Amino acid sequence: MTRVPLDDAKLKAIFKTALVEVLEERKDLLRDAIEETIEDIAMARAIEEGRRTEDVSRGEVLSLLEGGH
Repeated sequence: MTRVPLDDAKLKAIFKTALVEVLEERKDLLRDAIEETIEDIAMARAIEEGRRTEDVSRGEVLSLLEGGH
């Protein structure tokens, strides 16, 4: 196999081409990555909100889950 020296511009072009091909052929990969990112952001926001609210007992949570008030 012959080795061809690559300069930064050629390497960048090859990488871009490969990335575009992957994204065109495997759109699910990009969709999954975006979904994961959105879920992570939502979880971080929920955790932060939870830190700012008052604590409740386990019993109160279970009561609400069982339909109690």
